[in-house]
Amino acid sequence: MDQLIQTLAVYALPVLFAITLHEAAHGYVARYFGDPTAALAGRITLNPLKHIDPVGTILVPLVLLFVTRMMGGGLLFGWAKPVPVDFGRLRRPKQDMLWVALAGPASNLFMAIFWVLFLRAGIETGLVRSGHDFWALMAQAGVQINLILMALNLLPLPPLDGGRIVYSLLPRRLAWQYGKIEPYGLPILIGLMLLGWLWPLMMPLLRLGEWFVGGFM
Repeated sequence: MDQLIQTLAVYALPVLFAITLHEAAHGYVARYFGDPTAALAGRITLNPLKHIDPVGTILVPLVLLFVTRMMGGGLLFGWAKPVPVDFGRLRRPKQDMLWVALAGPASNLFMAIFWVLFLRAGIETGLVRSGHDFWALMAQAGVQINLILMALNLLPLPPLDGGRIVYSLLPRRLAWQYGKIEPYGLPILIGLMLLGWLWPLMMPLLRLGEWFVGGFM
């Protein structure tokens, strides 16, 4: 139980920052391109309470974390409350969808870089004396969480951000056909995770993110 509490303490702040900036970035970029829906709903904010889904952000990850600690394994899954975006109100709906979707994963990449720089500053100032210090573990968790969120959301599966990006890039007729997958996106994602295929699909994106972020260390 003590180990579980320590894990929660290490991961809590990085998780809150990761989901908050991810969702706020979607809303901010949507407003920039003409859709004020998220702004009017009060979702362009760094207040994590506005973005937390009680089930997806708290209950499901806690249960999975407890189960994986007891039984071993790496099954961890969750979600935040999606920022409302009315793509029809964007100035160029299909083209601008690309930037709105890309904003979330990009924010996670920048957050991973922030945690690397935080760790580097901690080492240089003496705040971090070993890789097992609390702040070192938190920084490592921040890098890990944000790169995983980035890789997960870049998978080309609607309604993930990667699916929106692919939709934006496809010719209109193909995009319309591709968009029909969206109602089945979440069940497909859960199926991939349970079959053990999700992690291998994410790995190339994770490796690319690790390579890029490692340049700042």
